[in-house]
Amino acid sequence: MPTGTVYLVGAGPGDPGLLTLRGLACLQQADLVLYDGLVNPLLLGHSRAQAERTFRGESRSTHTLKQQEINARLIAAAQAGQTVVRLKGGDPYVFGRGSEEAAALAAAGIPFEVVPGVTAALAAGAYAGFSLTHRDHASAVAFITGHEDPVKGVSTLDFAALAHFPGTLVFYMGLGRVDEIARRLIASGKLPTTPAAVLSRVTTPHQRTVTGTLETIAAEVARASLPAPSLIVIGSCLSGREAIAWFEQRPLLGQRIGICRARDQAAEVLDRMLALGAEPVVMPLIAIEPPADFIAIDAALERLPSYDWIVFTSSNGVAGLMNRLWQRGFDTRRLHQAKLAAIGEGTAAALAEWHLRADLVPTTFRAEALAAALVPQVAGQQVLWARASRGRDVLPTELRAAGAQLEELVVYQNIDVAALPAAAVDLLDRGELDWICLSSPSIARQLARLCPQLTKPAEGTRHPRLCSISPVTTAAAQQAGLTITAEAAEFTWDGLLAAISRRSATP
Repeated sequence: MPTGTVYLVGAGPGDPGLLTLRGLACLQQADLVLYDGLVNPLLLGHSRAQAERTFRGESRSTHTLKQQEINARLIAAAQAGQTVVRLKGGDPYVFGRGSEEAAALAAAGIPFEVVPGVTAALAAGAYAGFSLTHRDHASAVAFITGHEDPVKGVSTLDFAALAHFPGTLVFYMGLGRVDEIARRLIASGKLPTTPAAVLSRVTTPHQRTVTGTLETIAAEVARASLPAPSLIVIGSCLSGREAIAWFEQRPLLGQRIGICRARDQAAEVLDRMLALGAEPVVMPLIAIEPPADFIAIDAALERLPSYDWIVFTSSNGVAGLMNRLWQRGFDTRRLHQAKLAAIGEGTAAALAEWHLRADLVPTTFRAEALAAALVPQVAGQQVLWARASRGRDVLPTELRAAGAQLEELVVYQNIDVAALPAAAVDLLDRGELDWICLSSPSIARQLARLCPQLTKPAEGTRHPRLCSISPVTTAAAQQAGLTITAEAAEFTWDGLLAAISRRSATP
């Protein structure tokens, strides 16, 4: 069997948008992804490979692999003919032990490639509002380990040289030694009043920055109880940080928000949440599946030229009908006779991806509004509704009452999932989920079934607040025993996030 290739890929420090294009291409062709604990798991959505999580160093986790075991796993997978991505936080060669893995691969005769990543120090400055180098403050920058290999026994860091270094000092992995590092720099001649900062979980929605001076920083960090991973930054480059700390001004920074959409449809919402500073938590309550068979759909495709209107009430309906149209050897020319109605801008955008323009889009994203807009136009007309396997009866009732010859065509199944993902359950149990977005009545009812604790919250426990996409969804949620904290004014995902932004500061 031909030997596979190993790609040592830097994933960046946390923001999934910082992955390089080359890193993305490697993930898309991988058979196996071996990723570090600090890698954002959202990046795994770019790959259909088997993924295994590893940790380096000392840990009680049963999933911990020592560096030698990681090297052996990479070699064995490549020798079995697999394309392997070793996904590492930050950059593989900046305190990432990537060179050790490369040396092991080279010794075993395994082809490999190193894909650089954004290292934490560079991202920290950009996201926290300071420049590591600045013509008025620092003409040099030094990256220093704050956690040397304990096997060495004696530190090889020259604190006298570091104290007189003419630029910015950045210590990686030094959170537990911040007091010692500050004291040794002061003892070696660094001014106690030198600006200092410790940055935790940089580029993630949980980024935090604590500032002070070399003399005070250890006490400030202790009061803040910052978690790892972190960086210590020392130097006058920190002056004026607050004025350009753009990332920390995002309206939903630090908010964990549950997305209950089907997993394959969460991507666009993930991007919107990340742009607002939130941490999206994918917790699908429904699954979108093809219909049980295509007999009815194929028959309708043969009759497409006979319809006067084709009505779509979701982007899934667009995908279900149009994908089957293409699979059967047809294309959009077959729809040239019909007018197209879309329930909202999102559904209209899904049509636009097929270069189809909706003839009718109501101003309000509701079945009632769509029915009201269609009723004056459909008397005696042949109307096809591309719909889900379940849904409200408002549209068919109104259209038939108006004299439309309506055919309901199920082009996809909307199926309840059996359970929430384990990661989402853990966040709920620990009270660490801030919001859950409810984007349909069926999702609201399903949440109440799978999480009965949300219908009768125990006193003293922290539960997520719920945001509803529309009054119809709010009514379904309340009927199921759920309490709605916020409701979208615009019945879209942008409306949901806007509602959460307005209420996120409310305890």
